[in-house]
Amino acid sequence: MTEKMSTHQAEEDQRNEEILIYLNGKIVPKAEATVSVYDSGFMLGDGVWEGLRLYNGTWAFIDEHLNRLFEAAKAIDLDIGLTPEGVKQAVLDTQKANGMTTDAHARLMVTRGPKTRPFQHPSLSQQGPTMVIIMEHSRPHLPRPIRLATVPHIRGLPMSQDPKLNSHSKLNCILACIAAEKAGADEGLMLDVNGFVNTTNACNFFIVRGGEVWTSTGDYCMNGITRQKVIDLCRANDIPVHERNYSLVDTYGADEAFLTGTFGAQTPVGDIDGRQIGTGEMGPVTKRIRALYKGLIEQECA
Repeated sequence: MTEKMSTHQAEEDQRNEEILIYLNGKIVPKAEATVSVYDSGFMLGDGVWEGLRLYNGTWAFIDEHLNRLFEAAKAIDLDIGLTPEGVKQAVLDTQKANGMTTDAHARLMVTRGPKTRPFQHPSLSQQGPTMVIIMEHSRPHLPRPIRLATVPHIRGLPMSQDPKLNSHSKLNCILACIAAEKAGADEGLMLDVNGFVNTTNACNFFIVRGGEVWTSTGDYCMNGITRQKVIDLCRANDIPVHERNYSLVDTYGADEAFLTGTFGAQTPVGDIDGRQIGTGEMGPVTKRIRALYKGLIEQECA
């Protein structure tokens, strides 16, 4: 069986054992970055988060990421306790403390904070939010295209848990990932409530058919920033792109497939449910989009 792999697989970097982590206004060694067992995030998954990528000294699209963070916090009635500029400064301070200049990934997390008693009601979180920034040296290392397996777990309706929220409550996606691994794949391909192809458990999903790029309508998936950049790049460079409903039949017959996300940018998919997609390697349209995205990053992070 092919070796196990994930879409967030990175090169080993010993420097990550010595990183400094932002915790509630202080920057502390990794071993000291701890939160209470009463914290809302630990106890109930009550919080929101963002992933950020550092290229050439600049955090790519940081304002858009922070806008999404604050929008999610507002949606769950969570007061972050800082302005967007304050959060940005915390990211920059953590970067400086770690001496990072490029090929770094940050996970910015905000929970409702410690509870006075171990129960659900938000009013029991009375000490203010917990904010953590974990920043690691991180260079993607994917020795082959990703293998996907369709899983029974779906991205649900907004009235259950809106899939557009980057929430700490990720159990549905974790179960999807476990199901995919049990099937011998790297990641789970998730359908929407109507049975159309939607997203994977960790990334947004695209296919290419006849030179056209297809992705889901966006109604049931994370509103990915990299996803939107790819759509915008296609439109600006005369690559036909469609946000539409499509089925597994359409997917199996695709010429190419790829994933998008902050960490991996555009990651090729070689196999879905045991069916080879195209040549099984990164296709020409994916290569072109990846080159266009690289140019966008160079412009953004000049």
